Amino acid sequence: MSKPTTDIDLHAGCCGHDGIDDLDKRKTLDMLASGGLAAMLGGLASTLPQMARAQDDDVVRIGYLPITDATPLLVAHAKGYFADEGLEAEKPTLIRGWAPLIEGFTSNKFNLVHFLKPIPVWMRYNNNFPVKIMAWAHTNGSALVVGRHTDVTDFAGLGGKQVAVPFWYSMHNIVLQYALREAGIKAVIKPQGEPLAADECNLQVLPPPDMPPALAARKIDAYIVAEPFNALGELKAGARMLRFTGDIWKNHPCCVVCMNEEVTNAKPDWTQKVMNAVVRGAIYASQNKAEVAQLLSKDGEGYLPAPGSVVTRAMTLYSDNANYIETGAIKNQTEYQNGRIDFQPWPYPSATKLIVEAMSNTVVSGDTTFLADLDADFVTQDLVNYDFVKNALEANPEWLNDPSVNPGDPYVRTEVLKL
Repeated sequence: MSKPTTDIDLHAGCCGHDGIDDLDKRKTLDMLASGGLAAMLGGLASTLPQMARAQDDDVVRIGYLPITDATPLLVAHAKGYFADEGLEAEKPTLIRGWAPLIEGFTSNKFNLVHFLKPIPVWMRYNNNFPVKIMAWAHTNGSALVVGRHTDVTDFAGLGGKQVAVPFWYSMHNIVLQYALREAGIKAVIKPQGEPLAADECNLQVLPPPDMPPALAARKIDAYIVAEPFNALGELKAGARMLRFTGDIWKNHPCCVVCMNEEVTNAKPDWTQKVMNAVVRGAIYASQNKAEVAQLLSKDGEGYLPAPGSVVTRAMTLYSDNANYIETGAIKNQTEYQNGRIDFQPWPYPSATKLIVEAMSNTVVSGDTTFLADLDADFVTQDLVNYDFVKNALEANPEWLNDPSVNPGDPYVRTEVLKL
């Protein structure tokens, strides 16, 4: 199996630099949040409808970030599941940040991607782009780590600290700010160097690969992100695990599988085949985490530029590590019974509703007026296509064995969120 293509050369254990300074990165991301897709695409708003038009060929083109969130897409490619459906799939293309992945998707460079779940909400209702959530890519699989230069032992200790999130519209930002509020800390967005009150936690956006080196250099005090960058931080940057997000919000979604709605409407048979392969990828990952970790790592097929030991830790080391229990990184395992990362594709409507409602209480940079008019019940039906993934799940009942599936009613669950 040929290895994935990469948009930017990654080095130093996937913590390389792309030549853009941090200030320019932050300006770009803030412009993206405030000005929408038109700002990101250089003012090409008038061309977006043409750019969104479905491609003529049936080649599967995957874009992804080097995080374990992309696992079902990568496994489907590595194991030949797209080929089993009679589909041609190009080598997946690794992208370093969410902004360029969004750009690649909107310009039709990619027709199958994974996004942080709040991103499609922002794209569809703030930017009128026809993105559709097709499935969940995984559950859990994220955490908050703190630098060894800090004495932070709980969320209250993040007062006066600098914390990085991967994107303003992310589950990470939502869960982090929930935990900060519960601990009596205010989330703020201030220029670097501006004084912080003792009860203020300053947030900034950093691409996931930049987080471990920033923590090691003490440019930030903590970061919250998807794996394997927490495991990488632990092993390579002196990071300490503060809390797993899946131990706060039980079996939460993080990244979701997304496609262009125009494509799904124009090519339903093709779309079903794509989703069949993705669901098989998720099931295989759920049942073979250690093997999949090695497969995806740079010691295997190289989909992720992290060593096998890092990816294996990110996918398997959890409640069996006594230190995580002793330090409080895991508090709810007796009740939650989840893994460090789990894989099941069903997009529970209750979780979408929670995210839409929580976004209104989450501090972000840029204009958020579009959130005021969103009806959470409407979004749960309009944003997500449940048909293709349900067809694939019913053809592959092994998904029911995943620990994140509600055993009583696999298509319905109650959201549990507590610190």
